Amino acid sequence: MDIGFIGLGIMGSRMALNLQKAGHTLTIFNRTVKKTHDLKEKGAKTVLKPCEVPMGNDIVITMLSTPEVVRETALGADGFLEKMSSGTLWLNCSTINPSFAKEMGIISAEKGIRYIDAPVAGTKGPAEKGELVFLVGGDLQDVAVIQPLLDIMGKKTLHLGKVGHGSNMKMLINLLLAQSMLAFSEAMILGEEMDLPRETLFDVLLNVPVTAPFLSMVRPKLENYDYEANFPLQWLQKDLHLATVTAYEQGLAMPSLNVSKELFALAKQNGYGEKDFSAIYAYLKKGSV
Repeated sequence: MDIGFIGLGIMGSRMALNLQKAGHTLTIFNRTVKKTHDLKEKGAKTVLKPCEVPMGNDIVITMLSTPEVVRETALGADGFLEKMSSGTLWLNCSTINPSFAKEMGIISAEKGIRYIDAPVAGTKGPAEKGELVFLVGGDLQDVAVIQPLLDIMGKKTLHLGKVGHGSNMKMLINLLLAQSMLAFSEAMILGEEMDLPRETLFDVLLNVPVTAPFLSMVRPKLENYDYEANFPLQWLQKDLHLATVTAYEQGLAMPSLNVSKELFALAKQNGYGEKDFSAIYAYLKKGSV
């Protein structure tokens, strides 16, 4: 299958590589051109503008950082959406707020383009192994078209309903991710201040029912003070912001969500933005980098 792929960051580059390894022909675009080099060397066609991506491709996949970048890439002066043919399909794997996902769905439908929002659960490791979980919103017939591609990039597809529902679920998952990481970090820091050995804290706190299972996977990062990004802190802070926007749109007060967002914003402000989200522990422990 001929596929256009836009966005080759930590996640997108690995997703695209898995599609390429499976024999699909890729046309790729990334704002930072050097990130296209590895895939180009393996046979992908690179283009210099997003509007060139749809040429000859029935499916365009996007994995971009923010709603603003998605809007510019899709609808800007060199936007790809205008160049997509009626009946072709846009698979948007970017983490965006649900109202924006619905807006993109409406604009796509007006142009005769099928739209699926499919953000993912998983970080760099699962993306590399093709073990992501896709949170999908869209028409079932359209999902069936791209299911073989989702099966290459992921281990599970959860169809959650109409366009926007994939983004709904992603908001909730990342809210839990952030708040669980914050609670664990504070528990660790308090335990250390009370002179409990770090290894004992890890061994006990990570093996009680109240602890989120994913925290065992970040243990090595905290143990070794290694914050190379699997999921950059700045993008989790962005996702928390989008969750607060969504809560506002729903007329809901969410005090702990807003506090969490500001704690991650402070960490970003103090130099932790490009580090792994688990570096919130380091920020809470010592402040600036």
